[in-house]
Amino acid sequence: MSSRRLITASERSKLDPFIVATGDASPRDQRDLMERPFFSLAKSRRTAPIHYEAAGVRVEVYAVPEHGMATIWDADVLIWAASQIVEAENLGFKTSRFLRFTPYQLLTAIGRQTGARDYKLLKGALARLQSTVIRTTIRNGEHWRRHQFSWINEWEECTTRDGHVEGMEFVLPDWFYRGVIDRSLVLAIDPAYFRLTGGIERWLYRVARKHAGRQPKGWLFEIAHLHEKSGSLVRVSDFALQIRRIAARQPLPGYRLRIEWQGRRELLRILPAHLSTIPVDGAVETLGTSHANGIGISHAALSGLRTHEPQLTLWPETAIQGLNLESNSESNSCSWRARSADNQVPPSQTSDRSAQQSSLPFDRKPGGKR
Repeated sequence: MSSRRLITASERSKLDPFIVATGDASPRDQRDLMERPFFSLAKSRRTAPIHYEAAGVRVEVYAVPEHGMATIWDADVLIWAASQIVEAENLGFKTSRFLRFTPYQLLTAIGRQTGARDYKLLKGALARLQSTVIRTTIRNGEHWRRHQFSWINEWEECTTRDGHVEGMEFVLPDWFYRGVIDRSLVLAIDPAYFRLTGGIERWLYRVARKHAGRQPKGWLFEIAHLHEKSGSLVRVSDFALQIRRIAARQPLPGYRLRIEWQGRRELLRILPAHLSTIPVDGAVETLGTSHANGIGISHAALSGLRTHEPQLTLWPETAIQGLNLESNSESNSCSWRARSADNQVPPSQTSDRSAQQSSLPFDRKPGGKR
């Protein structure tokens, strides 16, 4: 008996589209993504998985060699999507996991240029977001232990006959969407975040926003614990050096960084400062330390994060590609004219040097044009 491939309908055929009518929305981030290692912090391609476990929560992130792991710059797409959904919900509009928008709206909202190269880099980001596989126990239900998904279920670009991109669509995973429409799981962030060029400083801002908030005494972390939370492949000593350099430059909008010592333990204190652009809402915690131990600093068990060699232990690479990757010309291109009826709806290791490279799409060189 010959095997036959099961053909399933696109999710978009079952969902009402949420048409993004404007790019104006205060940037908002999803809390679960702000404090755990879901993304590569390097601009070089990463295929080594992330294995992180702390306080009974487990996060596993896997990449395919063709695209590499989704980066913290790619996560700007998710921040933009969350911002649009929250803004629409605040205005009383119906939203959905199926977003329809123009690339211009997305790129301008996150501070990028809108030339042909930028559109190409955006498609590279969408490919990584779709091919990256996440397994986590965060927000698991009473009878469900582990959730597995990709950051984007499917995406498509709509073009004119001459190849000009006029629109895009993608479907977000239910896990992410539920974490956005729950207001307690979303925090506003400073728009200046998009101007941060380094992966570690971007990640550090999200940690600061999540943990320190507006608390006068801020939040205190042990550097070794921060290294574990980041999922970075660099050595702890190199990570500590980068944190010191960031603290010397003070680039984080709304926060000041201060290196402290308790014996041989190197600590980072994150303190709220005057916001550089617009206010962000809400204090976030009632205590001043993270996973506080006897001396009042953040701490995690040594077994909390295990970084493995570049391999995929979840399943064979071909299985991941077949189930999660639809970023080819057949599935991600269409004729805009053919979709006109739809429009009737109302509106690996890194270092300081490698961290400055721009070898991955949807990225830019520090200090370069956006």
